[in-house]
Amino acid sequence: MSWWHEPLVGFDLETTGTEPDVSRIVTAALVDTKGDEPVRTTSWLVNPGVPIPAEAAAIHGISTEQAVAHGRPAPEAVDEIAAGLCRRLADGIPVVAFNAPFDLSLLDAELRRHRLPTLEQRLGGRPVGPVLDPLVVDRSVDRYRRGSRSLQSVCGVYGVELADAHEAGSDALAAVRVAVCLAARYPGEVGELPPADLHARQVTWHAVWAEGFQSWLRREKDPQAVIDARWPIR
Repeated sequence: MSWWHEPLVGFDLETTGTEPDVSRIVTAALVDTKGDEPVRTTSWLVNPGVPIPAEAAAIHGISTEQAVAHGRPAPEAVDEIAAGLCRRLADGIPVVAFNAPFDLSLLDAELRRHRLPTLEQRLGGRPVGPVLDPLVVDRSVDRYRRGSRSLQSVCGVYGVELADAHEAGSDALAAVRVAVCLAARYPGEVGELPPADLHARQVTWHAVWAEGFQSWLRREKDPQAVIDARWPIR
C-alpha cells in the first residue's frame, strides 16, 4: 500500500520564539497515526529554563509560570522527544512536520545545548529521514496559488480541520492529514512515491523555492536577503 495508508508520525513544537538556534521548546507532540487516523499522542510540557516572552505565550497559551510549575526539566524532555522521534525513524516510519526545518533544527539545537546526542548521531550517523513536509510539497505542487501558506491556511485549502491551532498535538495531526490529502490529490508527484524518494524530491523542491524567494526579496525588498536552502535540517 502507499505510504499515506501506513503508519506515520506527526511532529510539532511550540517554542519561546522563531529562531531555531536560540529559541527553546515549551511543548512538543508526537502523534502516531495509521494514515490520517490518530493512534496515540505523546506530548510534553517543558520548563525551557528561560522566560517565555509574552508574544510567544499569547500564541501557544503557556506562560513562564505554568512551564516552571508543571513542565519537565528541559534536558530530560528534550532527550525523550529526540529518542521518540529517532525510534520511529529507525523503524522506518516517516515523520511528518509542517515547516520541518524549524522544528527539527530547533530540536537539534536543544540537543547540542544540553550536550546530548544529535538526531543524526542517534541514527548512527545517517541523515534524518524520511521526512514529509506538507509545506514544501504544497509549495511545489500548487506553486502559483496566492495567499498565505501557514498551517491554518493550508488546512483550509485541503479541507482539514485544525481543532486547536498552536497546540502541538493538534498541529501535528493536522500536518499528517494535509500530507495525506496531498498524496491523494497528487498521486503521481506525491502519493505513489516511496517516502525516501519523496524526501529526496523535497530537498530539491525546497532549494528551488528558496532560490526563487531569495531572488524576489533581493529584487523587491532587501539586496542582502538570504534564504536558507537546506532541508529538512538547517
